[in-house]
Amino acid sequence: MRRSIIVIGILTAFCARSAPVAMESGRSVNNMQILYEKVTADKRLLVATNMELSEVEGKGFWPLYEAYQRDLQGLTDRRQRLIEEYTKQYGAISDDMARELLEDYVLIERDRQKFREYYLAKFRQVLPEKKVVRYYQLENKIEAAITYDLAARIPFIE
Repeated sequence: MRRSIIVIGILTAFCARSAPVAMESGRSVNNMQILYEKVTADKRLLVATNMELSEVEGKGFWPLYEAYQRDLQGLTDRRQRLIEEYTKQYGAISDDMARELLEDYVLIERDRQKFREYYLAKFRQVLPEKKVVRYYQLENKIEAAITYDLAARIPFIE
């Protein structure tokens, strides 16, 4: 688990070096794409290093992992569009728009929870329970690092 903390620290440091999600919409999109590509590559290594899968477990886990990541990308894309909308409108957000942005955010988080529950049953079919928990811990730590970085770079609503 010590390695996972180091890799998450590296991911967080990379996030911190990315330009702020400021009002330069095109630049923030490019930085988010770079971040996504870096996190995707490092994340697979982080998971492989920390899961300690047997050959049999790996045969069941990795195809499911790839499907999980593809589906997770849909939620990530929705969050990115929400951030882009916020940055485009920053400084001129009405109460109605603020309500809409918040409702979209809550829907994305609700769908993220449903997504986790859906895949939980699938992971339980191919891994022992402790390894399922470990995988969910890894996903949670990575998501927390990314969310922390986003929170630090997105300014409060005016």
